[in-house]
Amino acid sequence: MKEQLFLKSIFSTITKIIATLIVMVVLPLGLLEAGEVGDDDPSFVSVGVGSYDFNRKKEKGTEIRLEYRSKEKFIVFKPFTAAALTTTSQGFIGAGVLVDLYFGRRFVATPSFAPHYYWGGNKKLDLGHKLEFRSQLELSYRLDNRSRIGLALSHYSNASLGDTNPGTETATVYFSIPIK
Repeated sequence: MKEQLFLKSIFSTITKIIATLIVMVVLPLGLLEAGEVGDDDPSFVSVGVGSYDFNRKKEKGTEIRLEYRSKEKFIVFKPFTAAALTTTSQGFIGAGVLVDLYFGRRFVATPSFAPHYYWGGNKKLDLGHKLEFRSQLELSYRLDNRSRIGLALSHYSNASLGDTNPGTETATVYFSIPIK
């Protein structure tokens, strides 16, 4: 039990450091180039397959995601919708915002945040509330036809809305297909 709390504390600290670096360093640098490279990017349908609960391993499985990522911008934010199912009989439906940060013509960092409706759960892993917040950082490579291949790390949390807030992580491989 102490080992799990220690690992959770370390993961939480690392997550906070990464988030701080993104806000202070990566975000401003990416925004400088975003106007040059990504202004005419299309909307995307993104398909993701990942390792669900890979970190805590209470109920490790596969998560399959389908997302629609709009090309419309509100300042720098783009809306997206998502649906996901796991092989552990859990599911998520949500919508939120993302930011595409371009590093040259080929590399894109995409932090995102979205509230999700959650169902499923069992004695091994129940996320504790019907409302779960999902934060993610995706790093992708942009192909000539604007398709993207990416790797992402995401975290689900109910922000302590429920009696328990175990949270979980997913490591996902994405393929994003441009649509006109």
